[in-house]
Amino acid sequence: MKINLTKPQYQVCSSNKRFRVLISGRRFGKTYLTIVEMMKQASQPNQTIWYVAPTLKMAKEICWSDLKQLLSQYNWIEDINETTLTITIRKTNSTISLKGAENFDNLRGSGINFLILDEFADIDKRTWTEVLRASISDKYSNGRVLFCGTPRGFGNWSYELYLKGQNDDPEWQSYQFTTLEGGMVSKQELDQARSDLDIRTFRQEFEASFENYAGQVYYNFHPSESVVKKQLDFARPLHIGLDFNVDPMSACVAHIEKDKIYFVDEIVIYGSNTDEMCEEIKDRYGTKVPIIIYPDPACRQRKTSAGGKTDLSILQNAGFNVKAKFKHTAIRDRVNNVNSRLKDSNGQRHIFISNSCKTILKGLQRQVYKENTNIPEKEEGFDHMNDAIGYLVDYVKPLTIRTPISNPQRWNVKEGNYGIHQRSGNRYS
Repeated sequence: MKINLTKPQYQVCSSNKRFRVLISGRRFGKTYLTIVEMMKQASQPNQTIWYVAPTLKMAKEICWSDLKQLLSQYNWIEDINETTLTITIRKTNSTISLKGAENFDNLRGSGINFLILDEFADIDKRTWTEVLRASISDKYSNGRVLFCGTPRGFGNWSYELYLKGQNDDPEWQSYQFTTLEGGMVSKQELDQARSDLDIRTFRQEFEASFENYAGQVYYNFHPSESVVKKQLDFARPLHIGLDFNVDPMSACVAHIEKDKIYFVDEIVIYGSNTDEMCEEIKDRYGTKVPIIIYPDPACRQRKTSAGGKTDLSILQNAGFNVKAKFKHTAIRDRVNNVNSRLKDSNGQRHIFISNSCKTILKGLQRQVYKENTNIPEKEEGFDHMNDAIGYLVDYVKPLTIRTPISNPQRWNVKEGNYGIHQRSGNRYS
């Protein structure tokens, strides 16, 4: 059997440092690398290996199916527990477990031999400092750690760890690779992404650059350039982003003209429900004009408060054309998407707001990040309408990388029995 790694992946994988920090752009090949790393560790007897993502759901979505597929391909699996997301490795009796950090106190334990913290910039720092650091430190494990993910602001703890690996600490090493260096995405596709995104988002997501997140969340909103005098046209289709929060339930109403989105009205109802929002939409706009609604993907979940119905079924039964994703896009991706539509890297604006939409304007101007994080502040309530905008924009114009390179250059890493130990040579294969 042999494992293929790109040159940057091999640099990380071949390091003997106890603590490694990998900062990379999107589609670098990070998930594949983490699986190879776990297999490498699991080839040793009686190892306890943890893969920790910001949430358990993310861990499963990112890694579980690919991990099972690769392990099955080489007949490594002795047992799988789908409930605990744990795999026992044949011959070595090592275990690989996927975990979520949303309730980090539940991760307390000891004896972890190898730990991966994926998208660690989105994990509470205390998960590492108060819980997991001790779990790799007992006399039996002396565990090793790989921190990996895309960068966040300079105030995020990911930057602190990255700097540790840039100093002369003998136990730490850090790496920073762009998407292009990963070899999985073509330059043409990156050029397209650059034109779709605003410059700060592109630098962060694809050039692995640490960007400052202090201040305004929707930094590309500008009152003099984003605000227009435009009225609702009852002869044209209406596109409505919808957030289901009870206080308030928020809807943003737009016309779409080619690649431009014009928000021309808004609905804010306190202490309400989906049925009442449907009635309000019908009362305002009638039933003759086509209405397309882009709700929170959670609309698919059944609600006891609605007699077991889903918000999705309520909207559909009311006669609306509903377009909802099957799962949530990460908050930061929705924010990046809206910022990129507010102003792309070429200076072009694709979102405009009528001066009559006071709630939308206030939210885009005033929502800020929590101090020293990339987490939008929600205490002031500006997030509800901003989320509604995000659901619409994310469906109509999602951030995607569409064209991977079909045959990326890779290092050949040969693997004997269960031990990955040798690469094929000093050049690309």
